[in-house]
Amino acid sequence: MSPAAQNVDKALDPKDAQSFAETAMRLGGKSEEEARRMGAVDKADEQVESMFEQRYRTSNSPVHRAVWDGKVPLDLFSPPPLPGSEPCDAAMEKSLAVARRHREAGTLFGPDGKLNEQLLRDLGEAGYWGMLIDGQYGGQGASFARFSHFLTKMATIDAMVAGLASVHGCIGAVDPIRGFGTAEQKARFLPKLASGESLSGFALTEPCAGSDLTALRTEAVDAGDHFEVTGEKLFITNAVPGRTVGLVVKLEGKPAVLIAELPREENDQFRLKKYGLYALRHAHNNGLLFDKFRVPKENLLKPPLGDGLTIAYHGLNLGRISLCAGAAGSMRVMLANILPWADFRKTYGQKINTRELVKRRIARLAGLIAGSDALIAWTSWLIDQHYRGELECIIAKIFGSEAQKEAAIELFMKTHGGRSFLKGHPFGDNVHEFLAPCIYEGEGEMLGMAFFKSLVKEHGRQFFEPIGKALQQYGMKTLNQFNPVHLWRLRRELGAYTRWSLGQKLKGRDRQRLPGMDTRLSGHVDFALEQFGRQRKELSATMVKHQLKLADRQCRIAELSQRVQDAVTILVTALWAHGKKNEVSIASADILCQDLHRKLTGQRPADRYFREVGKLADVIIGGGYDELSGIPRAEILMPYENR
Repeated sequence: MSPAAQNVDKALDPKDAQSFAETAMRLGGKSEEEARRMGAVDKADEQVESMFEQRYRTSNSPVHRAVWDGKVPLDLFSPPPLPGSEPCDAAMEKSLAVARRHREAGTLFGPDGKLNEQLLRDLGEAGYWGMLIDGQYGGQGASFARFSHFLTKMATIDAMVAGLASVHGCIGAVDPIRGFGTAEQKARFLPKLASGESLSGFALTEPCAGSDLTALRTEAVDAGDHFEVTGEKLFITNAVPGRTVGLVVKLEGKPAVLIAELPREENDQFRLKKYGLYALRHAHNNGLLFDKFRVPKENLLKPPLGDGLTIAYHGLNLGRISLCAGAAGSMRVMLANILPWADFRKTYGQKINTRELVKRRIARLAGLIAGSDALIAWTSWLIDQHYRGELECIIAKIFGSEAQKEAAIELFMKTHGGRSFLKGHPFGDNVHEFLAPCIYEGEGEMLGMAFFKSLVKEHGRQFFEPIGKALQQYGMKTLNQFNPVHLWRLRRELGAYTRWSLGQKLKGRDRQRLPGMDTRLSGHVDFALEQFGRQRKELSATMVKHQLKLADRQCRIAELSQRVQDAVTILVTALWAHGKKNEVSIASADILCQDLHRKLTGQRPADRYFREVGKLADVIIGGGYDELSGIPRAEILMPYENR
């Protein structure tokens, strides 16, 4: 059992924690059905939360403390460097060598365009599929920080190979079994998953159930010594005959997870539903149709608290970090391919790498890579420290996916021009791969609202839940702050919030200095700390203003959420660059932080900024960016293919 699942706090009763949430939604005008469904999602989140020790829960997470405590715990935003070596390193180097060998031989993909089965077997022999599985089951037992850094390296060779490691090890069957399986289930499944004898996926999404996981229709029925599963799953990566899937079903009216071993061939009980999908074109992605499909009862996972939604939510954070790690690798490949083209291409007799706009693109891309690297190192370290990491991993996912989208469209495509759309060009062939992560592991704006909800939940529970319960008691839907009757009835509840609010006005600014920090970075740290103080007050004021209608103010929630995320990214990136202690990392981080600063304040860039952009770009153009070492370049001039 994972460290999270080992620390169930039996004192927490999620039913009590959610009773007011459902009541508030009903008072806010929600239907009984919507309130019930949203309450079920909240309950699952609370149950996952209760699996972590109190000090590692969201209310004690670095981001939550930065916003609400008044003094930012800088030590929790700056992870230590990775150890010089770990036992898993040998398997990682073998895996990278396997991928390089197949890429150079042109055998990464089979005749169907999917990852070659021989490649998958060779990776299994190298130990690739067992990176996150304990050694006692034949795995490598890698720390997650080591694993995520490794995924970035693999993504520079092939993004789909890297992505499949995340599908298998983070969101597939591996994490649910590691976290919630019995000793017997682990002994039965994990060795095959570690060796690659059976690769895995996770079958959750349905035609009518995506973000709304309460709309599940696939059902399992008790049929003696087994369950019979009937229903349809959609967009399931790595799901083909013979593989293993974590299968989310409704069992006795509640979500449950079964570990299903798919048969080697389709039959009357199990069929694939194939469709054309632009993204994930090098992996199998299918719909699954079940008609009384048999799954042994001993394959049912039983979480210590909650149901199948608890299991589904548990592994998502690992996938979110892995997505950012893949983006960091793909952006390195983009930058590595921009440089030779910008050196070759001339306009009006001058190479375009002498042009300010192209230099800005190069520097901006270096900044996006720096931000991604910083968030990956930070969030994966928090996971290894046993934090839940809900807020932090959402930031990494949203930043990584949006950075890759910007890099692909605004920087890579525009620099390469019309040739980007030639068949065989890295952009034209992979544009859907670059964009799809904005949807994977939770669509960005939906996740941003989830981030907001998790960030304000404890504050709301402490100060606004008592007010809501009092409103319910007096039959009042909203609080009118100018009505003396309202103020008198709720005087006790309002008194607690008033004392908190007055305390905020008396607090001084959080100012912290790190010895030896470059002044460019220290300015960004100071700005981020100031932002947290402002945002704390604005978040609370927004809750006061909108009260029970806040859930419907999605645009306001998304905007506030993104500003907090940007402030966190500034802080993490500046501290990361301070730890790297090399000029290119510092300059790259500085450019990103300046961009985010202007985004938050609305300021225009100064001429000095453009000079700094040009200076950083010149260093990268001159070969002074070690992050690009060993990354293959595409051909500068591509053949025109009539196909």
